[in-house]
Amino acid sequence: MSAEKAKHDVFQAVADPTRRKLLMLLVEKEMSVKAITAEFPITRTAISKHLRILADAGLVKDRKTGRETKYSLTPEPLQELKKWLDYFELYWENKLSALKHLVENEED
Repeated sequence: MSAEKAKHDVFQAVADPTRRKLLMLLVEKEMSVKAITAEFPITRTAISKHLRILADAGLVKDRKTGRETKYSLTPEPLQELKKWLDYFELYWENKLSALKHLVENEED
């Protein structure tokens, strides 16, 4: 296994609702840990752990600015997730179409 291989994959990283909210915040702008922590009811240490997991998955990058660390989104790894979800899109469309047909026929 490569030493450069991510410790966490994209699927693990986005599995947690707090990390998903972190990603949503970082879509808009680069933010410091302090600013991010202000958006959550959890400790700065907990936020830092979540950011580390996201960084390990390649979803965020950090940049030192003086004594502050700022984080920004790197969305490219989300393509892996999108490809996986796209694979199942046809399945869901077929199931929803069948459900619609069933519901409409029950009304008759």
